[in-house]
Amino acid sequence: MSKPVLQIKNLTKTYMLGKRPVQALTNLNLQVNQGEFIAIMGPSGSGKTTLLNMIGCIDKPTSGQILLDGLEVDKMPEKELYKVRRDKMGFVFQTFNLLPYLNARENVELPMEATTKSKAERKKRASELLAMVGLTGRENHRPQRLSAGEQQRVAIARALANNPAFILADEPTGNLDTKNKTEIIKLLAKLNLTNQTTIVMVTHDSQAANQTERMLLLKDGKIVKEKQGLHLAKKNNKCPHCNADITLNDEICPNCKKPILETEEPFI
Repeated sequence: MSKPVLQIKNLTKTYMLGKRPVQALTNLNLQVNQGEFIAIMGPSGSGKTTLLNMIGCIDKPTSGQILLDGLEVDKMPEKELYKVRRDKMGFVFQTFNLLPYLNARENVELPMEATTKSKAERKKRASELLAMVGLTGRENHRPQRLSAGEQQRVAIARALANNPAFILADEPTGNLDTKNKTEIIKLLAKLNLTNQTTIVMVTHDSQAANQTERMLLLKDGKIVKEKQGLHLAKKNNKCPHCNADITLNDEICPNCKKPILETEEPFI
């Protein structure tokens, strides 16, 4: 059985709005195992941003426990948390957050500069990651010479630079058109399938969420609903529509002829 890389136990976060306490998260429990690809959804005010800040070690809970790859991060001082953020997690943002004066390879190299890797090792690793996300030949292009979809691919490569325990993706398709949105979700799913990359994705997009293996609905600071996504069936080499055998490379089921990662069934 896969080991847990993220464990959240009885997590509560209370903010003070003037003299009035506001409960953003209430006794929330969540476990994400190594190699999982999950989506967290919820309406505005449901607690998604607060939960993201807790997992990303940007904010601390009022009570409860957060274990990242076995480390109890809710009790760590900031001088240790930056190492956790650098070594244990990779971040993918809606707005890409690439440095405009660096080329694609240099942006991917950036998280490795505080590690023990030599300059040659950093360059080699960055080039390999860019090839993995389909950007061979674009290494020397700065962000302004890349499309939005290509910029997000660079951001995903950067998130993988230090071989993190998991990737935390905050609305990774939010600034993309339909075609690029589809391609980015396919890329994340492929990384999960072929590299066993653990991915926690926060999204408003139910179609994107459906293409993960587990969907969670957050409401009023609690997880109120959970559902299997289409990606789980693909991991098990079974069509989610007719249960026929499929391969990892199949996009259309050879039996029922339906797109494997598409569904009309809403999650919310």
